[in-house]
Amino acid sequence: MTRQTSDLPPEPRRRKNMRAEEREKAIVSEAVRFFAEVGFEGQTRELAKRMGISHAVIYRHFESKDALIERVYDHIYLRRWNPDWEPLVLDRSRTLEARLTQFYREYAARVFDYDWVRIFVSSGLKSYDLTGRYLSIIREKIIKPAVMELRFELGASSTSEAPGDNELELFWALHGSIFYIAIRKYVYNVSVEIDVDTVVETTVRSFFNGVRAEFGKV
Repeated sequence: MTRQTSDLPPEPRRRKNMRAEEREKAIVSEAVRFFAEVGFEGQTRELAKRMGISHAVIYRHFESKDALIERVYDHIYLRRWNPDWEPLVLDRSRTLEARLTQFYREYAARVFDYDWVRIFVSSGLKSYDLTGRYLSIIREKIIKPAVMELRFELGASSTSEAPGDNELELFWALHGSIFYIAIRKYVYNVSVEIDVDTVVETTVRSFFNGVRAEFGKV
């Protein structure tokens, strides 16, 4: 008896799909290094040439350069974000100084990286707002909560009011001073022979020493 088409097992497609998935990952991985080296003005045609594939292959997986850049953002920024950092900043069983010391030690371990830093800077100079979007995450999940936690430790009465610009700038200065280590190393190509954990700890301690001197508490 002839078997009906509906009775036949599906055609094996797994290997083909896996090859496509692997190729897509390879494109993203190479795009990260490519854009880190040449910036976002780099052309996908040159990227394809570097990979030894046709230009059409890239657009078989990504409908546009913007779509590829979006995947780069997800790959190098969002996937490196640790969701445990958010509750860490809010953990009042420890001092805010101890919490931020741990955060910045872990943060530096994740983001002090050639590709991460150079793409971050390149994006900030171009129309692709990856940098702005990422800094919004830092502001909402780290900077603003840190302001509120500092108010709590200071015993401030205005613990429910939104953080003011001066308060936010205080913590942006701390954030920037630590991140500048990576800027010097990966953008300015300055030799930075330091123990990052030790420098982070010293920087955060100095920050809170300044807060104590200014407000007489914490």
